[in-house]
Amino acid sequence: MYEGFWYNLKNAFKLQNNSLYKIIAINILVFFVMVFVRVILTFSGAGNIYESFRSLLMMPADLPQLIIQPWSALTYMFFHEGIFHILFNMLFLYWFGLLLSEYLGSKKLANIYILGGLAGGVLYLVMYNISPYFADSLPTARMLGASAGVYAVVVAAATLAPNTTFFLLLLGPVKIKYIAIFYVLIAFVNSTGNNAGGELAHLGGAALGFLYVYQLQKGRDIGSWIQAIGNFFKGIFSRKSSVKVTYRKSKTYSSGQDYSKTSSTKPTATKVEVATQEEIDLILDKIAAKGYDALSKEEKRKLFEFSKK
Repeated sequence: MYEGFWYNLKNAFKLQNNSLYKIIAINILVFFVMVFVRVILTFSGAGNIYESFRSLLMMPADLPQLIIQPWSALTYMFFHEGIFHILFNMLFLYWFGLLLSEYLGSKKLANIYILGGLAGGVLYLVMYNISPYFADSLPTARMLGASAGVYAVVVAAATLAPNTTFFLLLLGPVKIKYIAIFYVLIAFVNSTGNNAGGELAHLGGAALGFLYVYQLQKGRDIGSWIQAIGNFFKGIFSRKSSVKVTYRKSKTYSSGQDYSKTSSTKPTATKVEVATQEEIDLILDKIAAKGYDALSKEEKRKLFEFSKK
C-alpha cells in the first residue's frame, strides 16, 4: 500500500492485504459496467431490460421481495448510478479507510465496510416495515450505494483515533471526530427527506462503525465470521502451486583423471525475522486497544515489513 493510489488500484486483485483498493475497484467497475449497459440498452429501445436488471442489484424495502432476491443485501452496497454519488463515497472511503488500514489492518477494514452495509440495510428494512411514514412507498422502495459502509468506516476511524487531524479546504485542520459527528447529524436531519431510506442506512452503518471498534477494544471482533467466510471461498478458488525441484548432474571428465566435482557453494543471506499472521493480529489488537504509539520499535518494523507483502 506504499506504491501510490493508482498502482494499488490497478493491481487491487493481485496484491495482498489491500481490501481498501479492492472495495474501491469493485465499486468503480460495477459503476462503469452498469453505465455502459444502460446506455446501450436505452439506445436500442430496451431500457426496460436495464430497469429490471438494476432492480435485482438494489435492496428492496419490502420483506417478501427481499426474500426472493437475498443477494441484493450485499450487491446494493457496491452499486451507484450518479457520478457524484460514487465520487464522494469513494473519496471518504479512501481517506478514512487508509487510517483504519494502518491501525487495524486490511481484513478488519473489509469487516467494517461489509458489516456497515448490512447494518444499514437492516435499519432501512426495519424502519420501512414498522413506520407509518413509509407505508405508501414500501412496495416500490429500493436502495443502492456504498454510503452505509462508508459511514461505518468514517465513524470507526473517528472512534479509534478521534484526535487525528485532516486538513479540509477552506476550514484548515479539523479533528476527524468532528467530521464524523457532522456527518451523522446531517444523516439524522435528512432522515425524513427525499432520501429518507438512504439516510436511515447511513445511521445504521455509523452505529455499526462505533460498535465494531468498541467491541474490538474489549477484545471481541464481531466481524471474524466475515473473515471466515472469505477464507472459505478463498480456499475453494485458490490453487496451490506445486514446486518442482530438479538437480543438475555435475560434469565429469574422462581424460585420464577424474575431475568430477560437486559444487557446494553455500548461499549467504542475512537472516531477517518475518512476522507470522498471529503476531500481526496481536499487534493490530494492541493498536486497537492502546493506539499506534504504544507499539515498540520492533513491532512497528514487523507491521511495516508485513504490509509490503
